Amino acid sequence: MSFFLIIFFLVYGVFHLYGFAKVKAAFKPGVLISVCLAAFMIIMVLAPVAIRLSERAGAEGFARSMSYVGYIWMGTLLIFVCTNIVIDILRLVLHGLAYVLGRDWSSLVSAHKCFLLVSLAVSLLVTAYGYYEAGRIRMERVVIRTDKIPANPGKLRIVQISDVHIGLIIGKGKLERLVEEIRKAEPDILVSTGDLVDGQLDSVETLSGLLKTINPPLGKFAVTGNHEYYAGLPRAIRFTEKAGFKMLRGESVTIPGAITIVGIDDAMGRNSSQREGIAERSLLWGGERKAFTLLLKHRPIVNEGAVGFFDLQLSGHTHKGQIFPFGLIVRLSFPLLSGYYDLPGGSCLYVSRGVGTWGPPVRFLAPPEVTLIELVR
Repeated sequence: MSFFLIIFFLVYGVFHLYGFAKVKAAFKPGVLISVCLAAFMIIMVLAPVAIRLSERAGAEGFARSMSYVGYIWMGTLLIFVCTNIVIDILRLVLHGLAYVLGRDWSSLVSAHKCFLLVSLAVSLLVTAYGYYEAGRIRMERVVIRTDKIPANPGKLRIVQISDVHIGLIIGKGKLERLVEEIRKAEPDILVSTGDLVDGQLDSVETLSGLLKTINPPLGKFAVTGNHEYYAGLPRAIRFTEKAGFKMLRGESVTIPGAITIVGIDDAMGRNSSQREGIAERSLLWGGERKAFTLLLKHRPIVNEGAVGFFDLQLSGHTHKGQIFPFGLIVRLSFPLLSGYYDLPGGSCLYVSRGVGTWGPPVRFLAPPEVTLIELVR
């Protein structure tokens, strides 16, 4: 088990203990109800494991149902814990004020049941809205002016999709809406910056045909994300190529009179010959500097040695935290969290919030996006 998974289950388990303690303090349930609640929470902690195992065993129906139950519960619990932490801080502030002012606010400070019901209501409302928000794909438009685009036609339209996470939860319906948004943008080039797929691919192999119906005149290009490795790299690549994308794995493609596109593997799969920055710099340094250079890289990490050798880096991975306030935590690892950033040397970076979801099918204050980048002379 990876270090990340150990940390995840420890934190997730602590969140359940925190929620259990809150319910016990507010309602003081009897032994039977306490045991049932504890059993339910243990099942929910282990739900991600059960989902993966049942998916691998071919029990798609059970895995899909468990995904919705387990991951919506996960989202609700995360919001519940965050809400309660805020309430606990407010209670401490009230307790301090009461002490300083010499007032007796003990009944307000100790109103466990009232506070719990408020936090539960907030959690359910935010989860419901977040589920709705996750289904509404926005088209974000970014205009970049450059003299590296030929005067005729003087404009190049690139559509970026990222973090679609096609799998048990992100299926045909969401993919059809995505394809519709891409068609509306009328791209010259379509790029995928990783995590196109998620988990086992047995039930979604046929969905590659939906993406294959999009045929931009200058082509479709993709790079790996970390979830391509979780899904099984050979199958993930096969799915992506069946969808009509050319995989760029430490290589570059020059479209004459238009653009140079460089793509590198996600850090999850780089070997000793493709360590962070080495392949990136060598690919960029060997390119044609007169052409606009587009770098496709899943994680929004900017290699200082490569800055100035590309014009635009497109990345994803962060989901902008997916559920506020977790973006504040994600920003600690990825300071360039979301949106457009100017970099030194004439380079720039755009980080997509992504299309799909990881874990809970919920987004709060981090709506899904398809990005239209217009390169204008």
